[in-house]
Amino acid sequence: MLAEIEQLLVVQDHDTNIKALQNELQTLPFEQNRLEKAIQDRTAALDRDRQRAKEIEVERKKLELDASTRRDQIAKYKTQQFQTRKNDEFQALGNEIARLEKEISQIEDHEIDLMEQAENTGREIQRAESDFKVEQAQLQQQLVALKQKGELLTTTLEETKAARQKAGAAVADQELLGRYERIFQSKGGSAVVPIEHEVCMGCHMKNTTTNVHRAKLAREVVYCEHCGRMLY
Repeated sequence: MLAEIEQLLVVQDHDTNIKALQNELQTLPFEQNRLEKAIQDRTAALDRDRQRAKEIEVERKKLELDASTRRDQIAKYKTQQFQTRKNDEFQALGNEIARLEKEISQIEDHEIDLMEQAENTGREIQRAESDFKVEQAQLQQQLVALKQKGELLTTTLEETKAARQKAGAAVADQELLGRYERIFQSKGGSAVVPIEHEVCMGCHMKNTTTNVHRAKLAREVVYCEHCGRMLY
């Protein structure tokens, strides 16, 4: 193999690793946001459940007050009944008492429904809080692991960049290195590729027998006739 190609393969190996590390680092903020959003969503869901429990309690107390107000009114009407001597007035007061008692019965039925809702909601909140406590701990652990992963990737990236710089400086033909860098950039990687069965492993196109022979001789840098990659 041509010495320059060997040197460029070392450089390319570092460049490929650098690109992979950078791509992985770019995904970390998205993963962090996903984990943080999961915590926020679960917290918001719990808050909604707690708010619903408060609303049920407020509504229940309001019903208690409504029922108490009607009982007081019934007591007044009964006193008036006791004091009146007019049959029509007595009957009218009786009708009002009956109406209020019916309303109290409806209110009490509604109260029972709310009490059942409060019990169910309370159980759901307890279960959700217990589940969330476990899930939150797991998510926090994942966030810590993600941070550690980012630190490790950053360190590895810096080390790989340093190694790449050293390998690049070792390339005797710096003009050739510049050409390699342009190809690597334009092709999104893989600037130096093997040729197998007369086919470039970069673009998978067949080269002429002459070009393949030149690559096998390894006396000069040979380029793919289709994609321009360096062949070996």
